Amino acid sequence: MAVATARSDVRRRVERMWRRHHLVGFLFIAPNMLAFMVFIAGPVIAGLLLSLFDWNMLSAPKWVGLQNYAQALLQDPLIWLSLRNTLYYAVLVIPLGIIVSLSLSLALNHQLHGTNLFRALFFIPVISNGIAVALVWKWFYNPDFGVLNALLQFIHLPAQGWINDTTEAMPAIALMSIWQSMGYHMVLFLAGLKGIPRHLYDAAALDGANAWHRFWRITLPLLSPTMFFVVVISIIGAFQVFGQVYVMTQGGPGNATLVYNYYLWENAFQFFKMGYASAMAYLLFLLILLVTLLQMRFVGRRISYEIA
Repeated sequence: MAVATARSDVRRRVERMWRRHHLVGFLFIAPNMLAFMVFIAGPVIAGLLLSLFDWNMLSAPKWVGLQNYAQALLQDPLIWLSLRNTLYYAVLVIPLGIIVSLSLSLALNHQLHGTNLFRALFFIPVISNGIAVALVWKWFYNPDFGVLNALLQFIHLPAQGWINDTTEAMPAIALMSIWQSMGYHMVLFLAGLKGIPRHLYDAAALDGANAWHRFWRITLPLLSPTMFFVVVISIIGAFQVFGQVYVMTQGGPGNATLVYNYYLWENAFQFFKMGYASAMAYLLFLLILLVTLLQMRFVGRRISYEIA
């Protein structure tokens, strides 16, 4: 009887201790959970419900069901124009951005004098305020007194319209975006390069492999997980481009830079079609989700840490 009582006391003591530890853990995560529910989960659910209504922020919401989605997909030509412009932006930014950032990481992946300084300099645009950066580049692109046209005229080349030209506006915005994000991608590639064992390069060099063969047979295969991550976040970021267009072109000239997110913002805060804008947001979410799943399905399975 005494042994059973002692075991029961020990069990109750352990249960109280277990409950106390779990309570402390829940108290620690409660602020984050509350912030998540208020600022993330709540707006997401509210936006989904709002997409089923017609609401101009002044009158009472009117239930329309899936009409907003049908209108966006079937009746609004600017939706498809904005998607085309967004895809054009993505095609410009993603490949060039990856090539530039990978080249920088390869150049700076050596313990040479001054490499740490250059790493910091290339990362500064990443931590700079995006609106301030866009304003500075807008001044650079000014066709009348911008720095870039002044440089072109100095070397006796014709001035360009840049963001005031329908054919040059999107490449100009893409150039600024590549410059701003290359530091972040460079750091990711540097981290991946640091994880590649040095003895693999030494063994390949002893076997007579030149620099290109070492890059193609060792660096790229072992860098494929980092490359895949950079591609995924680059595609997501390209589909969500907004700040550069808002500051520099406002979708112009002639809708040449009317990207999807800027058109969404126009519907929400200029035309006050909140339900329609919410439906556009969820269509964008589904598009990004589909593209990401396709990448995971067809590209993610090919990632390997083994050398071909």
